[in-house]
Amino acid sequence: MNATMNAMNPLKSTAKSFAAKSSLMLLALAFALPVFAQTPAQTSSGVYAIKGAKIFTLVGAPIDNGVVVIRDGKIAAVGKDVAIPEGAKVIDATGLQVYPGMFDPVTQVGLEEVSAVNATIDTTETGEFNPDVTAATAFNADSAHVPVTRAAGITEVLTVPGRLGGFGGGGGSVIGGEASAVNLGGWNINDMVIRRHASMELTWPSIQTGSFDFSTFTFTQRPYAEAKKDYEKKIYQLDDLFDAARHYAEAKEKGNPDNFQRDLKLDALAPVVEGKEPLLVVAFKARDIREAVEFCEKQKVRMILAGASEAWKTIDLLKKDNIPVIIGPVLTMPQSEDDPYDSEYTMPGQLYAAGIKIAFGSFNTSFSRRLPQYAGTSVGYGLPHDEALKAVTFNAAQMLGLGDQLGTIEPGKIANLVVTDGDLLELRTQVKYLFIQGRQTSLDNKQLELYERYSHRPKLDSQP
Repeated sequence: MNATMNAMNPLKSTAKSFAAKSSLMLLALAFALPVFAQTPAQTSSGVYAIKGAKIFTLVGAPIDNGVVVIRDGKIAAVGKDVAIPEGAKVIDATGLQVYPGMFDPVTQVGLEEVSAVNATIDTTETGEFNPDVTAATAFNADSAHVPVTRAAGITEVLTVPGRLGGFGGGGGSVIGGEASAVNLGGWNINDMVIRRHASMELTWPSIQTGSFDFSTFTFTQRPYAEAKKDYEKKIYQLDDLFDAARHYAEAKEKGNPDNFQRDLKLDALAPVVEGKEPLLVVAFKARDIREAVEFCEKQKVRMILAGASEAWKTIDLLKKDNIPVIIGPVLTMPQSEDDPYDSEYTMPGQLYAAGIKIAFGSFNTSFSRRLPQYAGTSVGYGLPHDEALKAVTFNAAQMLGLGDQLGTIEPGKIANLVVTDGDLLELRTQVKYLFIQGRQTSLDNKQLELYERYSHRPKLDSQP
C-alpha cells in the first residue's frame, strides 16, 4: 500500500528520501564536530631541546646561549653546556629568549564564553554560599578563549567561580566555590587540571547603598542603615558557616564514623579551616580589606588577598600578617576621586618595597592575555623588572602551593615554557614557541585567524 502510494506520489517519495539522507548527514556531522573542536593543538609528547636562547630561569642570572632539555613533560636539564640527547627534536632559538610560562591566578577562562549570552556563562550557582562548587567541573576545554590566552604566553591559570565582586565590591555570591589550577593545553579537563581544589573563593561583602537595576537601567539608593544591616547579616552567616566547618572537620577526624553524616558544603570548607587550602578573598576597598583580614585572623585561615585596588592604604596590616596579594588590572582608574591618578600603577612597587609578595591577575576572561602588560606598566612605576617577571610566573604558583611544580626553569618542574623574540613584558614582543606539559603547543587561535583573514582581504577599486 505504502509502496503504491509512493509510486503514485514521486514528490513525496523524493522528500522522504531527502529527509532520511539529511538525518544521516546531520548525525554524522554531530559526531564529527566534537572531533574538530577537541583536536589538541599539540604534537605528541617526547624529547625536545631548545638551544641558543637567552634563558631566564628566575632562580639565578640569565643564561646566554643556553640549552633547555624537555623529557616526558618535565624539564630534564638547563644550562650553558648541556648535552642534547640523541633523537631529540631540536629547536634553534638563537636570538630568542626563554621564560617560564605565565600564570594568571584570577580569571574565568573556561567558565565564560560570551559575556552577553547567559547560556555560555557557568561562573555562579544559585545562592550566596556555594563552597561545594568546583570550577574544574564546569571548565570548557574547547573554549575559544583558551588558545587566545595561551598565545600570549600564559600557560596556566587559576579559574575562579563566583562573581568576583566587581571593582569596588558587589552583590552576587559570597562564597563562589573552589578555584581550580589548570594548564591551557590538553584534550579535556582531566588532561589539563593541575590541582582541582586549589583555593576557596570568597568575595568580601560591601556596604552598598546604591545599585543598578538592569530591568529599568536606573540607579537606586537605599538608606545606609539598611545596607549596613544586610552586610552584618552576611558576616554573621560567614562566621557561623566557618565555625560549623571547623566542628565538622573535628567530627570527621575524631568522631564515630557510624554517626557521621556528610555535608557537602562543610566538607568543602574543611580543608580551608584546617589550613590545608588557602582562602582567596576578593576585596577592593581599604575598609573591606581590613575587615577581611580581621575575619581571617579570627578564623585562623590562610588568606590570599585578591583585587586589592586600595591595598596601598593597608600596607602595614598586610605586612604584619604576611598576606600575599594578587593585584587586579592596573590599567584602570583610581577607586576614589581623591586618590592619586597613578595609584593603580604605583601600588605594585609599593607593596613589593614593603616586603609583600605580589602577583598579577586579569580578573577577566577576554583580557587575560593582557597580564604581561599589567606587569610591564608597573615596571615603569617603580616595580623592579625581575620582580615583575616573578609576579606573572612564580609568585602565583608559590601562593597556591604549586611553587615546586611551576614558575621557574629548573629540572624536575613541569615544562611550561615560552620562547619569545624579546622581553616577555614588552607589548610588541611576539611568542614564537610555546610548551605546555612538555608538549610543543600550537599558537593558532581565533584572533590570529581573523587577523590573517582580513589582512589579506582584496582591495576594492576606489569609488568615484
